[in-house]
Amino acid sequence: MKTIIHQATLVNEGRQFTGSVLVEGEVIRRIYEGEVPPSDLESATLIDAAGKYLIPGVIDDQVHFREPGLTHKGDLHTESRAALAGGVTSYMEMPNTIPQTTTRTELEKKYARAAEVSAVNYSFYIGATNDNLDEVVSIDPSQVCGIKVFMGSSTGNMLVDDDAALSALFRYAPALVAVHCEDEHIIRNNLAMYREKYGEVIPISRHPRIRNAEACFRSSSKAVELASTFGTRLHVLHLSTADEMQLFEAGPVRDKKITAEACIHHLWFDERDYIRYGTRIKWNPAIKSPQDKEALWTALLSDQIDVVATDHAPHTLDEKANAYFKAPSGGPLVQHALTVMLEFARQGKIPVWKIVEKMCHAPADLFRIDRRGYIREGFYADLVLIDPEKRWTVVPENLLYKCGWSPFEGTEFTHQVEKTFVNGHLAYDLGAIDPDVKGKRLLFNPNQ
Repeated sequence: MKTIIHQATLVNEGRQFTGSVLVEGEVIRRIYEGEVPPSDLESATLIDAAGKYLIPGVIDDQVHFREPGLTHKGDLHTESRAALAGGVTSYMEMPNTIPQTTTRTELEKKYARAAEVSAVNYSFYIGATNDNLDEVVSIDPSQVCGIKVFMGSSTGNMLVDDDAALSALFRYAPALVAVHCEDEHIIRNNLAMYREKYGEVIPISRHPRIRNAEACFRSSSKAVELASTFGTRLHVLHLSTADEMQLFEAGPVRDKKITAEACIHHLWFDERDYIRYGTRIKWNPAIKSPQDKEALWTALLSDQIDVVATDHAPHTLDEKANAYFKAPSGGPLVQHALTVMLEFARQGKIPVWKIVEKMCHAPADLFRIDRRGYIREGFYADLVLIDPEKRWTVVPENLLYKCGWSPFEGTEFTHQVEKTFVNGHLAYDLGAIDPDVKGKRLLFNPNQ
């Protein structure tokens, strides 16, 4: 099967130009600048893409799809469909499920399940604990995206707080180490102080004071110190503070062993939004001050921050409606991350090519993913066609999250994902999903 996406505005590798892409089977066979030879046009299905952006599929390096064990919130089928509708063609999923993904056996169960139901491409982290070093060091880094370490307890009991265990993980890690950094001791002390003041009814506005900048910086700086000592490939997830920016250097992601990530919610919201959204925007790490948000933007644009991801983590509205202590942290984002970033582009905050760099190219380079993240001949045809002049509003009726809500409900966006190709197949087209299209397991080139 041959398809030509014709006369789109290609946004790729820092360039923006009018061109066409020939997709044959699973791969990009040819990229045309200017006219397409008539013989090629005659032998292919033609998609008129004039006036629309064509970008590589987004790679989200941090999601929680909740399967197994928490499937009332989301599952690999529902959340991967939401990802597809949002132009996300590959994801890397976290290990804090039930059971936790802390053994190779549980890891392979996830891969087997994703092969059956995932609408887009997938990989899974193995989770570290204080006592599973043997499992972690035995993974094949060409088959697994990385090792997840909770240096601050977020969900479940996966906190790695033993210094000897942490040192061993960083010393012997065969793959990239991705860390959640918040200092548990500081958080517990802050929590005790606010509990004494407010009892069980702590205002949600206190969340960024409990999980504060000091807790983030102390933990992140410890992770960077360990990685520097042992030469570990380290990726610090969902940064949220201005203070942490001093830990990271600007430059191309391929030249770094220590990399940084910002998430959509920390770039869009700040602590003033707790008044309107309450626990719906309760995340760990917490959404913090406007100054912290602007520091993240400065670091993102200067290439101190390498990747934009979602930390997609759905909970039901009933769960989120609880008071502070019982309301879980996290929210659904994967369907709207790309459109949020394109809205920032419309506002002049970031150029479209930079969005593609941070959401497509950089994750592919950082994780050394095999033949994805770029529009290149011979690469898998994971592609997204975007209408840059299509206004639409997020409402419950167009949500694909299993939890059925979004913090962006009522928001009007000016760009819309029109079509998403996964491994050369048109998987999403103007709201319609082809149920026969399934994603593939991501593969990695660890020595690249």
